Amino acid sequence: MKIYFLTTLFLIFSSIIVAQSEEDQIKAVINKYLEGTSYNKPSTIKEAFYKQATLFLSHKEKPVWIVSVSEYASWFEKKESGKFNGRTGKILSVDQENDIATAKAEILSKGKDIRYVDIFILKKINGEWKIISKAATRTK
Repeated sequence: MKIYFLTTLFLIFSSIIVAQSEEDQIKAVINKYLEGTSYNKPSTIKEAFYKQATLFLSHKEKPVWIVSVSEYASWFEKKESGKFNGRTGKILSVDQENDIATAKAEILSKGKDIRYVDIFILKKINGEWKIISKAATRTK
């Protein structure tokens, strides 16, 4: 009976630790994206994404603006690398099931009175979490 209890307790704690570590890995990828976009680091942005990921963004003249990771990252090449650009982001939620996950983040642009909400779809590929898609909306 004691061995059964200890085994059950071990399995419960093991699953909590694994789940927590998966969530930490997902958050690390989202934070990589947030850091890259806050400090003008295109290579850091690209590291967070699967190479063929697609971004669905807001645009005043288009119902859906579809952008590649390379194009998106290139927007940050024009600014001084490593210099804070006024974008601050925080993760609002993470939901993970096996090798897929969704995450939601809020990004504020200092001095511009702009708020973005990003929804990410992530997949664990070859043991590494990557953003495979992102949709964003812009609000005041």
